[in-house]
Amino acid sequence: MAKTLSFSDSLARYNTIMQDIAARRFAPIYLLSGDEGYFIDAICDALSKSILNEVERAFNLVTVYGQDSDVGKVVMLCRQMPMMGSYQVVIVREAQQLTKIENLVHYTSTPQPSTILIICYKNKEQGRGVDKRTAFYKSCVKSGCLFESVRPREYEVDMWLNPYIASVGFRFEPKALAMLKEHVGMDLSRMAHEIDKLKISMPENERTVTDSNIEQYIGLSKEFNNFELNEAVLKKDVARAMYIAEHFAHNPKSYPVTLTIAMLFALFQQLFLLNYHMWMMRKKQVPLPPDMELMRLVRANNLYALKELKINVVRWPNTKVFGILGLLREYDAKSKGVDSGGLDGGELLKQLLLMIFM
Repeated sequence: MAKTLSFSDSLARYNTIMQDIAARRFAPIYLLSGDEGYFIDAICDALSKSILNEVERAFNLVTVYGQDSDVGKVVMLCRQMPMMGSYQVVIVREAQQLTKIENLVHYTSTPQPSTILIICYKNKEQGRGVDKRTAFYKSCVKSGCLFESVRPREYEVDMWLNPYIASVGFRFEPKALAMLKEHVGMDLSRMAHEIDKLKISMPENERTVTDSNIEQYIGLSKEFNNFELNEAVLKKDVARAMYIAEHFAHNPKSYPVTLTIAMLFALFQQLFLLNYHMWMMRKKQVPLPPDMELMRLVRANNLYALKELKINVVRWPNTKVFGILGLLREYDAKSKGVDSGGLDGGELLKQLLLMIFM
């Protein structure tokens, strides 16, 4: 049975390809596929900027989209000769929408040395990948460079994020990094965009990103956000949690209750898992695993969050947590209009919080 590709495998392959591009070691065909679009776009952009200079791009860079093109047109473009340069670059974006893409084998089996074909096939659009049984795929394996982009799990994102932050010369305070992750979620493209925005906006002599910087330049309030609400609940700070919930109630479009409940559910799920693993370690009379492994086990997305969980887990034994998870499922349904009793999202959230604290 073929090994399932992991995010770490995908990241290692991505780094190798980017190093080859920087060294100007190019393949005639790039088949970039997978469900994490950030890496596909980053490789494609790096190739188009590295192979051709600015003047050459005006004559020798051709981009087509799968929905608006066909295999015959792509093959015809690839067979053309470059003008004023050694290479022409043909990019097929949204290639998953190209009808009968397997017929590209008529070109990929005998690619033209002066053409570099870049095929961007994002699986998430169709829910499936390139058929590896086809002659088209096998010809790309033989003649070109293959890359399969795997989306990270929450505990894996730091493998990419920490080197990316270092590459732009930043250091994030733990709370600032946790706020960014909570705000952006698992969208790597958006995360990179927000970090690049900080790079442009922050003074050159400021290289440490704080929660105040996140508030000022990204627009996420350091006082009113789901991260702060979760932290208040975790610490059983009733007054602060209700204060944040009141702000949410007055700004329902900015703070949708369904998202807030989902974040609370993730918090208590992590507490449940941490309690369970702590119990198992006590039973086996062995210490807890290292933080990186524990972060994976409890599905925490950063070390700051794990630290807060470990400090506060004693406040939330699983006898309570189990009931709260059921309560959160009930209020998730209410937030979507099921037996809500006519209460709006803000009132439902405040009622839910009171019941959690009780």
